[in-house]
Amino acid sequence: MRIPRLVEFPLRTVTDRCGEVPRPRTLAFVAGIFFAAIVAAQAQESIEPDVLPSLAEPPAASAEASPSVSTESLPALPQSLPSTSAEPAPSAREPEPYSPEPLPSSEQAFPSSPEPLSPSTNYTSGQTTVIPPPVAAGPYGGTYNVFPAGETIYPSGRPFHYALGLTVRGVWDDNINISHTDKVSDYYFAIEPYITVGVGDIEGRNRSYLRLSYMPSAILFVNHSDQDAFNNLINIEGGYSSGRLTLTLYESIALLESANLNSFFDTTGLWANTDASGPTRMNIFYTRLTANYALTGKISLQAEFDSPSYAYPGHISDYTIAGGLYVYYNFRPKLSVGIGGTFGYNWVDDPSTNQTFEQINLRLNYQWTSKVLLYASAGVEFRQFDGNRDTYDTPVFEVGLSYNPFSGTFISFAAGRRIYNSGYIANQDFGATYVVGRFQQRLFHRVYLGLAAGYENSDYFATDRDVSATRNDDYWFIEPSVDVLITRWLSAGVYYLHREDSSNQQFFDWEDNQVGVRATLRF
Repeated sequence: MRIPRLVEFPLRTVTDRCGEVPRPRTLAFVAGIFFAAIVAAQAQESIEPDVLPSLAEPPAASAEASPSVSTESLPALPQSLPSTSAEPAPSAREPEPYSPEPLPSSEQAFPSSPEPLSPSTNYTSGQTTVIPPPVAAGPYGGTYNVFPAGETIYPSGRPFHYALGLTVRGVWDDNINISHTDKVSDYYFAIEPYITVGVGDIEGRNRSYLRLSYMPSAILFVNHSDQDAFNNLINIEGGYSSGRLTLTLYESIALLESANLNSFFDTTGLWANTDASGPTRMNIFYTRLTANYALTGKISLQAEFDSPSYAYPGHISDYTIAGGLYVYYNFRPKLSVGIGGTFGYNWVDDPSTNQTFEQINLRLNYQWTSKVLLYASAGVEFRQFDGNRDTYDTPVFEVGLSYNPFSGTFISFAAGRRIYNSGYIANQDFGATYVVGRFQQRLFHRVYLGLAAGYENSDYFATDRDVSATRNDDYWFIEPSVDVLITRWLSAGVYYLHREDSSNQQFFDWEDNQVGVRATLRF
């Protein structure tokens, strides 16, 4: 397969491994305690001006940035989700010259690596946040990222903007080979610096702009140095607007020696390459070009060109080009609907067969309030094969939802279904259907509780009439975490990750547990 997946948690798996399913009364009791703790923490935040006196935190009234909605989605990008940004709330009195800067708002304090750069994200140059908000995105390194969040860019007073950072993790992993038959444990260290630079109108993207982000990553094992991996993640985005015409170019490159690193927003290995079912080398190249022309104040045309490529050294690589045309209508300033089609050609290495496909999709972009953002796309795909088999018809969709119910809480959700070529099984594709969610709760101004969980089903089918495809995988993960904002520039925390793949072909079964500590420095 390619890189990661998600889905609902099969009841069979829970009962087989954990015994009796918790009774509804017990679950309700636990949920009530958790909810009461959150409410109590919220109340305490409102009356305690400083929980950590040594850090000289300002009063709660000025410590929290008030959320505001970023620049509304341009007609050039009607399918995108507008991102939220936070700007400092005005203070009732002028702060003392020596007063510390306010802490970041909780919806932007999720302790993960920076998100991928995407043409569907509005970037804000005036933010002063320390930790980006949580995102929920699907497998394959964010190639089809349906819900990206804005990445922090620090203002420099000039058209040039930048962000620098370094994350260091120490992890114990009980199955570094993510294998059913060769389960080996070890400790490893991950060193992940990153740099983001931008020039031009990165915030509104109404004029020309250019943005570059680069993150190398070193994974170093204590006892199994042959498993060491060095990865590179590169993202480039640029835009040009002239009158009614807007052009956007997005390029993403992931050079991976490890199946556990697959995107800027997920370096802890939530998604695993279940198609390979083991550590594997993989290079992903993804190019996206969009051209939008506003016919009237409410109607616009958008042409799209996409070219994803998955290169497996020594295995089955594939390359795709696709073009699409969509018509969008803005019913309201915050609601736009589009309809159109996409067609493409898919080259696959021998012995697998080449393929063509067509899609019809309906898209929706809705900013319900400043706290609720929704993007959805749904349609059907028709795929033909050179292997003389019948056309394969399947639904395809993408959904992204962001919900910030009140200060200190952030919830995001994503789901989708796409077709991918198998890199390890000849003449077989698989439909990947995933669901993933993230939850974040701030406690006592500086402590952030996080929970990520997801599921993915990979259903294999033959691309040639003489091939029998029966493999079906269910993959799921869960990752609770606790992080503390020590200073404006430094955070530290701990997380636990459990991930598991259950396949109808026992060879591909495996489960993995990781416990990690991490520290992130941003400036």
